[in-house]
Amino acid sequence: MSIASFELVFGHALRGEECHLVPPDGRPLRLPVEDWTATPDRSDLALLAHCSGATLDIGCGPGRLTAELAARGQVVLGIDVVGEAVGQARSRGGSALVRDVFDRVPGEGRWQTVLLADGNIGIGGDPSGLLERVRQLLDPRGHVVVEVAGPGVPTRTVPVRLQCSCAQTGWFRWSVVGVDGVAALAASAGLALLGCYQHGVRWWAVLGETW
Repeated sequence: MSIASFELVFGHALRGEECHLVPPDGRPLRLPVEDWTATPDRSDLALLAHCSGATLDIGCGPGRLTAELAARGQVVLGIDVVGEAVGQARSRGGSALVRDVFDRVPGEGRWQTVLLADGNIGIGGDPSGLLERVRQLLDPRGHVVVEVAGPGVPTRTVPVRLQCSCAQTGWFRWSVVGVDGVAALAASAGLALLGCYQHGVRWWAVLGETW
């Protein structure tokens, strides 16, 4: 199978091609693209209740959360490295840019909420480094809403690849952060854990600056 870029393979997934996340043990996990492209459900709305003021949605994907906040009249910007994702986010009514979070981002230091939903704390395989970058983007009085795995799930980083029927990516690092470890992770990035929340099987934490 040919090796292709993440942007290409994930773009295929967003256009409806079945795609799997493949860990080193070879047991593939199907990407839940239908959830990311659906109308926001009750757990999404519970998560978004913690997004106040101007919100930056990192790894916005096809934009269901970005578009929902925009429909409420909030200032919101989605960023994603995949052009197909950004195009879909815009088609849903959200503002979005093709942008890596570690590159220059509009409004640095002024975002009142930074959102890391759908496991996006795993971006880059370095959750502490990602949160340190988020601190640079955040207004000092703002907060981070980060979706995490449930109790008993250890925080870990593993090499993974995306695979669809026509191509696969090379290996890249991805992290999973469990709710049990989020306080220590926040502290490593100079943030405080302000609260942990649950809706159904989903968990998230709200982090803010330490004072």
